[in-house]
Amino acid sequence: MNIKIAVIQFPGSNCDLDTLYVLNNVMKIDAELVWHKQFDGSKFDGAVLPGGFSFGDYLRAGIIAAHSPAIDQARQMLNDDKPIIGTCNGFQILTEAQLLPGALLQNDSLKFICKWIRIRVDNNQTAFTNKMGLGDILDIPIAHGEGRYFTEKLKELEENNQIVFRYVNESGEAEENANPNGSLENIAGVCDLEQKCVGLMPHPERASETILSPEKTVHGKLFFSSMLNFIERNVK
Repeated sequence: MNIKIAVIQFPGSNCDLDTLYVLNNVMKIDAELVWHKQFDGSKFDGAVLPGGFSFGDYLRAGIIAAHSPAIDQARQMLNDDKPIIGTCNGFQILTEAQLLPGALLQNDSLKFICKWIRIRVDNNQTAFTNKMGLGDILDIPIAHGEGRYFTEKLKELEENNQIVFRYVNESGEAEENANPNGSLENIAGVCDLEQKCVGLMPHPERASETILSPEKTVHGKLFFSSMLNFIERNVK
């Protein structure tokens, strides 16, 4: 099966080439950089909405990109059981487009945060976590100013197993000091009801090569190997 993945580029994307490099050169996946106005989801088996500052984060992060023609294509891809992941600004876009629940607010520190953190896998059944173990702790970096996750439907998300990742300490506990941005219940990533669409603030593409990763961890690769596994099993 010749799997092809799209990396959707918006004005202001700045993690698009990093993501493309990891998919093509590290994971050996056939991936293509596609301008958001020219994106045709029927030509791809999955898609990545990368980090950055789409449309300069004018109005608020992700809101303008959420009305791009690419989002209509993304909706159709999900209807066709094709997986989509949004990282950082991509997560913001997916929530603004209501493809994922909740919202990303300004960090409680009111500062941009860039550092390595730990997240715990609280759902390993999604299109992007099926190669992970439930409760696994991943080392992965963040870089954002508006990453504080909030939802008024927390109970619903918990009941539907839509909370995919939480910020944790070394012992795997989701305690206050492990929360870098004030996210509700330490939430770092969520998924849709069908578990085909995942969004998270951390950057998997920055944790996919040992040269960039502390203690030679490459936990970011698990996201992309999970995506391949899902596509091979589900996409016709």
